[in-house]
Amino acid sequence: MSTRTSTTTTTTQTAGRAAGDTDTGTYAAGDPSPRSPRLRTPFSVLDRSRTRQGHPEATALRDTVGLARHAEALGYHRFWVSEHHSVPGVAGSAPTVLAAAVAAATSRIRVGTGGVMLPNHRPLVVAEQFGVLEALFPGRIDMGLGRSVGFTDGIRRALGTDKEAADSFATQLSELTAYFTDGPRPHPQVHARPAEGLRVPAFVLATGAGADIAARAGLALVIGDPRGRDTMQAAIDRYRATFEPSPLWPHPYVIVSGTVAVAETPEQAHRLLLPEAWSLAHSRTHGVFPPLEPADSITAREPGLSPKQRAFYESALTGHIHGTEPEVAAQLDELLTQTGADEFLVTTSTYDRGALAESYERLARVVGLSGSVQPDRAAG
Repeated sequence: MSTRTSTTTTTTQTAGRAAGDTDTGTYAAGDPSPRSPRLRTPFSVLDRSRTRQGHPEATALRDTVGLARHAEALGYHRFWVSEHHSVPGVAGSAPTVLAAAVAAATSRIRVGTGGVMLPNHRPLVVAEQFGVLEALFPGRIDMGLGRSVGFTDGIRRALGTDKEAADSFATQLSELTAYFTDGPRPHPQVHARPAEGLRVPAFVLATGAGADIAARAGLALVIGDPRGRDTMQAAIDRYRATFEPSPLWPHPYVIVSGTVAVAETPEQAHRLLLPEAWSLAHSRTHGVFPPLEPADSITAREPGLSPKQRAFYESALTGHIHGTEPEVAAQLDELLTQTGADEFLVTTSTYDRGALAESYERLARVVGLSGSVQPDRAAG
């Protein structure tokens, strides 16, 4: 079992954590002791700008900005946006542009990407984009990076890349980070302005070999458990054991990501999971992610699911943290104790934006965030 080390404080300061983020929170329905892992772990938010049935795509982007304001008021540590191309159910195709809008609409919360898919871009251009963001919003920008390529052959051709581009991720990552640290790079006469000399924490989203790449590059790791918690834990342990310090991260730093749904009853929390689960099941059988549908529409469809659809749907509903506040508190303490995670990144998507905002409010109370007195909700 992994445990936290004395390096966590130093690493977290390197990433720009505000002092006292979660150390003094209390939770009336659970154990208020600061020894509870959930009370001493920063919690952050990733929003994928999921589109919803009956709403234009522009609404999804505005919803993301509104949720960022809400997350900041509640006391969450970071707010990240994602990159998807030609996906019907996702409006977030330009993460650095959307991150700029989020940063402009907020004042304290760290803002970044989860992530920019580096095989789709030239490292110089990515360095310049994050340099501009950091110059405009100093001390608040995170650079989350992934190695995924386009979803289909047509998308990859449109992006000017192919499936094999992911194999060059480590090389691209080295070139990108060198623009910030003035390290060796293929084009020493080229300068990424205004990135050089700026400190932008870099994170690697782990898929496949991502944990090993992050360790060799000396960068923070963001990891979930799509293949099971044991597989995730093995990757985390390997990352910590093989981590090589770098100018951007002197110590290993692990962010565990996953869906968290909190509601008044277990049944209500379960309903929050249905829209994303059905969208995922549909994508496995039709090749595209549809916009999110209301939970009632999905439950009405359940009796008519084919065996294949049902298997995908039920699989998509497993492995998430959800329930009432006391139930979620216990689940989080178990996960954080097992992994020794330095931070948790919440990735929940659902159709009902009001219920999603309430879930984040309840979670803020569970983990003792400073703004957990409910503010006005930003999204309806």
